[in-house]
Amino acid sequence: MARRKQKKTRGNPSGAARLLLVAFLLLLVVAGGAVWLVYTPYGPHREIFVDIAPGASAVHIGRQLEEAGVIRSRFGFYLVRWLSRGKLLAGEYRFDHPATVDEVYTRIVRGDVYTVAVVIPEGATVFDIGARIQQAGLGTKQQFVREQARLVGLIADLDPGAKSLEGYLFPDTYRFTRKATTAQIAAAMVHQFRLAAAQLGLKENVHAVVTMASLVERETAVNADRPLVASVFQNRLDRKMPLMTDPSVIYGLELAGEWRGAIYQSDLKRNTPYNTYLHAGLPPGPIANPGIRSLRAAMHPARTDYLYFVAADTNPQGQSHFSATLEEHARAVAGYRSAVKKAGAR
Repeated sequence: MARRKQKKTRGNPSGAARLLLVAFLLLLVVAGGAVWLVYTPYGPHREIFVDIAPGASAVHIGRQLEEAGVIRSRFGFYLVRWLSRGKLLAGEYRFDHPATVDEVYTRIVRGDVYTVAVVIPEGATVFDIGARIQQAGLGTKQQFVREQARLVGLIADLDPGAKSLEGYLFPDTYRFTRKATTAQIAAAMVHQFRLAAAQLGLKENVHAVVTMASLVERETAVNADRPLVASVFQNRLDRKMPLMTDPSVIYGLELAGEWRGAIYQSDLKRNTPYNTYLHAGLPPGPIANPGIRSLRAAMHPARTDYLYFVAADTNPQGQSHFSATLEEHARAVAGYRSAVKKAGAR
């Protein structure tokens, strides 16, 4: 009897093949989910701050971000951490728009912490700086003014007799975290002054140079005039003539809480240590915080025979007219008053 040939079964995949197919499909789903978690923007439409503590683990940071609503899932963060590595930096971070987990992670590795900008212009006083710090939400004006006076030890080697940090809070643009204290802010400004002093080679007679520079800073905003103004003050000091500078009088009134916003003839007779009409020589200390150009002018005054100067016109940012004699100065003053009168008539 002939044997029948057994037919092979076709079209039915084995169990192993089915498992491979299922595993592949699951892998696609997982990969797609991971891509969705990592690269689909998510997050707040309003301002949110997340403060990452020093030494916080990636697990803790991922949980923080998820609970704050910055990322959709901590697991997406862990995945990026596993793929990217990098050191996660502590600090306060600000999030105000939806972003991918990858973008959030990159910001933390980069240390893109939130800071507040504080611009200190040349010639600002401790009172002006305090007002700007208050405006930035980093403390009150009164707190800063009190704190900087307690921190005179920061400049003990530069100015042993200083009663405050006036003159040593260098004008610049600073960026501080919201947790910065007034002491840290003042220390940063003193540090910047030291860098400027080193650049200029300022090592001797620091008190006198900074005091002179503060007068120059408050008297002119014109760079070309700074060495000339410094020469006038130096020439008057050499002749033991009073400096007779209004900004110094104003500063004394401000310290006494008597500044009325404008200077009057009676103010010139008010006997404060800073009244350079009544007292010869430099005032007791700086009356403002000078920039590097005024510091340089105080260190290297122009060589002139000038003893007087007055504004050449009514523009407060304009140049001054310099004179060597009282008669010439009187003519320059008359010209200035005439310009003021004409400006008022227009």
